[in-house]
Amino acid sequence: MLSLPPGTRIWLATEPCDMRKGFHSLVALVRQRLPELDPLSGQLFVFIGRNRRAVKILWWSSGGLSLYLKRLEQGTFRLPAPRPAAASLALTATDLAMLLDGIDWSTAKRQKLYEPARSLTSR
Repeated sequence: MLSLPPGTRIWLATEPCDMRKGFHSLVALVRQRLPELDPLSGQLFVFIGRNRRAVKILWWSSGGLSLYLKRLEQGTFRLPAPRPAAASLALTATDLAMLLDGIDWSTAKRQKLYEPARSLTSR
């Protein structure tokens, strides 16, 4: 599993991606589909293949790009339902772990956890 720094943002591209794409093509894809995001910012960009049997993760860290690939030998990755017309979906590290572990999002239920009220000074 990836060891991510705290606060790392993770984005799942909602449109299928050609899994033959490499570093440069995926960076161009981020800049084209998600122009408000910077592929060299340290955020993770997750791409799913058309048949949902492969996932690629693009990540800039320590002065260079990393590209991770997971291909399933059997079955498909289960994806969350994106908002209509959304080019990407924000994920948490837990969401990414569930995706990579093959957990079906439609049957998983997240408990409501306590979140303290934010004061104006803590922003």
